Amino acid sequence: MDRKALLARLDEKACLDFLAGMARIKSYTETEGERECVRFMVRAMQAIGMEAEEAPVEGARINAIGRWRGAGGGRSLLFNGHVDTNPATEGWTVDPWGGKVDDRFIYGIGVSNMKAGDAAYYCAVRTLIDAGVKLKGDVILTFVIGELQGGVGTVAFIDQGLRADYFINSEPSDLQAITMHAGGGAFSIELTGDTRHLSKREQAVDALVAACELVPTINGMTFSGALSEEHLSINRGHVGVLHAALGKDLHEWRAPQVADFARLKGSLRYAPGQTREGAFEDLRRVLTELEARHPGLKAVLIPREDKDRPSMPPFEVAKDARITRTVNAAYAAVRGEKQPTGAITPPGFYGTDASHLLHRAGMEGIVCGPGGRYNTMPDERVDIADYLDAIRIYMLAILDICEVA
Repeated sequence: MDRKALLARLDEKACLDFLAGMARIKSYTETEGERECVRFMVRAMQAIGMEAEEAPVEGARINAIGRWRGAGGGRSLLFNGHVDTNPATEGWTVDPWGGKVDDRFIYGIGVSNMKAGDAAYYCAVRTLIDAGVKLKGDVILTFVIGELQGGVGTVAFIDQGLRADYFINSEPSDLQAITMHAGGGAFSIELTGDTRHLSKREQAVDALVAACELVPTINGMTFSGALSEEHLSINRGHVGVLHAALGKDLHEWRAPQVADFARLKGSLRYAPGQTREGAFEDLRRVLTELEARHPGLKAVLIPREDKDRPSMPPFEVAKDARITRTVNAAYAAVRGEKQPTGAITPPGFYGTDASHLLHRAGMEGIVCGPGGRYNTMPDERVDIADYLDAIRIYMLAILDICEVA
């Protein structure tokens, strides 16, 4: 089958219209809107002849699962992405749910993270079905919820027994092939000093001053045990919250007093081969050194774990793995150049459901999707060219993995 002719069949306007329709659904995470978006995807898959259904997740939440069943004798390929979104922030100049398309971008909350990826693999399958293509292997489309809660949607379908030979997770990577991303951990740090009036601050142990010193130290951290410089490149510590005042209740009305208590909250990222526990141990050493520089200061590290939510461990696939070579070749065929591949940042700092598909389901896969540059910001948008090329890349990957019958 002439693959160039198949790619030429892509109805670009129909693909943009489909993504615009998804963008118009206000599918904030853990709301009725995400259920509406899931049902939209189920109906869309059924409309092109796929086997499709709602699948239960915790509580009243649901995933959309579809299968384009092959004739047999081929390998299966699963696509994975979430349809729930973050909320729209201040600063938007276009309607976050308008599905606006101009000559360069398509706009909308969640269009980058990650409805463009979702729509791309749906449109890839629709284009192949419309062309009359028959495959040997199955193509499975998963439109999940709860990636923003640690991946509860993907964990649910894995626990329900769904598997494939390979997967592509379409988190926004600007179409780069992400073969490695970090795992993460969250923490709180409590610093306790000794207050005095500002007139006697030389006698105090200032928790605020110590906290201000600690923030750039943590933000500049990497962690021990990295297997290579590439692994080290996705190490990062980050403090996102700092509050200091008087006492653990953080009383703010007495500003002439030296702050004797500070609470910091943050996250860390570590690579495959490193551990969450090891990264926290490195952080404890930093706190011990801080105490030594500020005699009388007490620093306590509190790892934060949500026992009701799964955690996303680090992800890695070999650069010469079958799925990597398939996506690299598809990208080269579509764009005429070599695909950037590896632990590329910023996507290498993400957590994705790819980690669950690897560690829980034992599947080989890769992260590659449209969007990224304008993610999680006002006027969130995706380059139209990247979105359409993602569809073409996914079409070629399907043909390579699942084989024409």
